[in-house]
Amino acid sequence: MSKTETEGALETRGIEQVPDQERTARTRELFPTWVGANISVLLLTMGASLVVAYHLNLWQALVVAVAAPIVSYGLVGLIGIAGKRGGAPGMALSRAVFGQRGNLLPGSLIWVARWGWETINAVTGAYAMLSVLDILFGIRANSVLDMVMLLAFVVATFAISGLGINAVQKCNKYATYLFGVFSVLVLVYLVVDTDWARVFDRPAGSVAAVITGVGLIAAGGVSWIPSAPDFTRYLPRTASAKGIVGVTVGGAGIVVLPMVLMGVVMAVSTPDLASAADPVSFLGEILPTWIAVPYLLIALIGMLLINSMSMYSAGFTAQTLGIKVPRHWAVSVNAVISLVFGGVLMLVATSFMGSFIAFLSLLAVAFSAWVGVFGADMLRRREYDGQAMADTGRTSAYWYRGGFSPAAVAAWAVGLVAGLMFSTSDWFTGPLAADNVIGEYGLGWVATIVISGLLYLVLPKPAVVVPARQAEPAGVPGQAGHTAPQESVTV
Repeated sequence: MSKTETEGALETRGIEQVPDQERTARTRELFPTWVGANISVLLLTMGASLVVAYHLNLWQALVVAVAAPIVSYGLVGLIGIAGKRGGAPGMALSRAVFGQRGNLLPGSLIWVARWGWETINAVTGAYAMLSVLDILFGIRANSVLDMVMLLAFVVATFAISGLGINAVQKCNKYATYLFGVFSVLVLVYLVVDTDWARVFDRPAGSVAAVITGVGLIAAGGVSWIPSAPDFTRYLPRTASAKGIVGVTVGGAGIVVLPMVLMGVVMAVSTPDLASAADPVSFLGEILPTWIAVPYLLIALIGMLLINSMSMYSAGFTAQTLGIKVPRHWAVSVNAVISLVFGGVLMLVATSFMGSFIAFLSLLAVAFSAWVGVFGADMLRRREYDGQAMADTGRTSAYWYRGGFSPAAVAAWAVGLVAGLMFSTSDWFTGPLAADNVIGEYGLGWVATIVISGLLYLVLPKPAVVVPARQAEPAGVPGQAGHTAPQESVTV
């Protein structure tokens, strides 16, 4: 990576294509990135929900905990391949698929959805700080203290994400080591202290509940799919595609599996965990202080990193929507929004997990419509033109028809509406959510990907403009400023 762009204190590169000479990252560096993206106590609470709300036993929960990261982060890894092909963030590459104006539609929805995701993470981080104060000093939470902790968390998140990818990756690396050590301590404590007869005696739930549970746990991973190229754009074009997928799934799975299973076990002694207004303080009740406090602090760091990664990507999304400010200032927009929404959630909401699960079910559909179209487009596109992505006017090769790719926009819209029609949540229930396998098994987000992807493949598409290769003496081929004459290939 370039010293000036990525190794200094502040990353200044925005949504423009990364030149080949700066793309020196290594695939294995993705491992701590996706470990850090999952260091969340919310996985414990979701694991508990598998027992309390979905009535699964330990073995069924194990199936869910294995399948969910393979499905969701397998998709994250596959879309991440586009980052090494195009050297740009996901929502910038998306311009090549939807058109310069058409990209504003899914981009706006994904940006808004991130507000909710970052709000949930900010509130969880604030609750972690409040729990530490309660355990150590007996300081009880109140409205004023709630807002102070929320503000502190959001400011810290903004500082890390504003610095850029180097700061995020370094923090992820150290957090991975700390999380690993203390997770082992928690596991050992649970093994010794748990009434295992009660754990193993639980009856099995339905197959539908298992599949729905996979969707619940996978929703967090699905929310990262559009951001995957943001973290692979510094990889060289020769980076292994299989390596990207494998490291992504491995980094996420090594966290998701034990965290979900620990939540399942904890639910035996704290059955009201899944419906608690505060998703964090239960750790102080279940674990001894010498484990609970450092684990909460590490969880706090994890939530900071998750939100930092999300805001880092959100800054790119804001730039693709036409907000003409540097990336680190674009991040501030999401920071303010998460602060406002987080305050509302902490002061008004009565059931944190109820709101969280309802949000996840709709979040997965919102992101999946883009995934279906973008993923289908990757089957036919191997190159992304940096100049065309940066040119938002009529001269762009990605202007298509009036700035829109009709096939992509139509497939995205139809897939989104169809997915919502099959979805069920506390906030919204679609008209097709009952009396069919898709609705009853919670597969609305899967239907969204399949419908949008297949529809995009069969619809007639505008010409794909592929940069032609030329001799290299003048510069790096395929980069802005050195693009050779182009040839149109109609697919």
